[in-house]
Amino acid sequence: MSLGQHLIRQHQCLDALAQLLSDERQALSVGQVDGQQLNDIAGRKQALLDELDRLEAQRRTAQRKLGYPEGRLGAEQAAKDANCLEEWLAMRERAEHVRQLNELNGSLVQMRLSHNQHTLNFLHEAAGKSLYGPDGQSNRRGLSGLNSRA
Repeated sequence: MSLGQHLIRQHQCLDALAQLLSDERQALSVGQVDGQQLNDIAGRKQALLDELDRLEAQRRTAQRKLGYPEGRLGAEQAAKDANCLEEWLAMRERAEHVRQLNELNGSLVQMRLSHNQHTLNFLHEAAGKSLYGPDGQSNRRGLSGLNSRA
């Protein structure tokens, strides 16, 4: 397989990952999150990430065997020499887009976790307070801050 064909495969894998991240963002944006759907997405996402890792390892190995230096500069030179610089640049651009999508989804997950933690803290606090004191009187204060005995 030529470098150009390999880069096209990587780009296609990134396209699939971008679509999956878009699906994940949609699933995270609804009011009632479907845990099973997110679990399924996570499994598919991991499979795509594993495939991307495999493809990238193959590309790096070929780059090294052909005598190009490690890193982006070596990869870019290899792409130039193989007349597929356009595919290399498109794949790099798509990878950056996918990184941004993944970061956005991570922020959405963090917001949901934070909201859930605040809700749990409120419920724990509410459950830990007794409604009535030892004298049988309410421990709760009304909106004005006055005791219910007032």
